[in-house]
Amino acid sequence: MPTIRDLVSALRQRDGVEAAVVLGRDGLLIDSQTEPTVDAERVAALIPSIVAAADDYGTHDGRGALATAILEFAQGIAIISVLTSDAILVVLTRPTASLGPLLFELRRNRENIAALV
Repeated sequence: MPTIRDLVSALRQRDGVEAAVVLGRDGLLIDSQTEPTVDAERVAALIPSIVAAADDYGTHDGRGALATAILEFAQGIAIISVLTSDAILVVLTRPTASLGPLLFELRRNRENIAALV
């Protein structure tokens, strides 16, 4: 059976992926593989507040809790995927990365990925 480390490794090997980070809702790092320029601990510390704000919006707007968020920045893209009530996956990509297949795989396999955490 694959492990969370196998998942992180497989995501990191995809073309254009700079980092794959699994973290707890408390901001603690669970596992990661990143390029040297990415600080996984900092990613883990900052993401929970983004998820909490999105959850608040979803609740207020009647859309429910956040499942996936895509944040596009000048130097890359962050995909935030809420796996369970306690775990979040963040995938950081270069601006040129092909997001369609990656998003499809993350969405299609969310339950399988969540079972690894």
